Amino acid sequence: MRRAERTDTGADELAQLQRTLGVELDPDLLLLALTHRSFAYENGGIPTNERLEFLGDSILGQAVTVRLFTDHPELDEGELAKRRASLVSSAALAEVARTIGIGRFIRLGRGETMTGGADKPSILADTVEAIIGAVFLSRGGEVATEFVLSLVAPLMDDPARFGAAMDPKTSLQEIAARRGSAAPAYSVSESGPDHNKHFVATVVVGDLVEASGEGSSKKQAEMAAALRAWTLLSDR
Repeated sequence: MRRAERTDTGADELAQLQRTLGVELDPDLLLLALTHRSFAYENGGIPTNERLEFLGDSILGQAVTVRLFTDHPELDEGELAKRRASLVSSAALAEVARTIGIGRFIRLGRGETMTGGADKPSILADTVEAIIGAVFLSRGGEVATEFVLSLVAPLMDDPARFGAAMDPKTSLQEIAARRGSAAPAYSVSESGPDHNKHFVATVVVGDLVEASGEGSSKKQAEMAAALRAWTLLSDR
């Protein structure tokens, strides 16, 4: 897979991204939403997208919760919680970001660019949340809610994909069996201090596909890798 290698984003690209998103935003807020801390650090400590990410996370959770509650009166609290967790997970948001092509617009530092930061699930997911925050500040709560629901609609409307987002390792195992392949094999590496571990998982499904994912735990990284592999296989 070709990695996006982008360290800055110009006015033309911001306009292109806005057209893709389907909503008009304050250009300065959109640029801020695309500014990863690695870029900010290398450019004199300018503001990052982390505050917008915090805001967007709250708006995302509320919009998804209300929609699930309204559309599924037959589901109990436990099932609603599971579905919400799958829809707002880093793996699911990273899938949304890849579909839109957000990665190539993110402002990354040189180190993150060299290591494929534009396709890292955590960076993609955080950027989606930051953009949601920017939509809220630019257009208000109603438009932000509509925007969130448009992003997650493919997951909500596709039972197979929704199920994969809820339990990607089982879904990947099932699709591997249907393709007559060996069971998925996982390998995990870790880095960072004990209080801030970072895990990267790679899953290999026979000779069909190889995919990677990351997270703050081994389980999270394996789930991200599994969802990525399932998506690649499902799209073939």
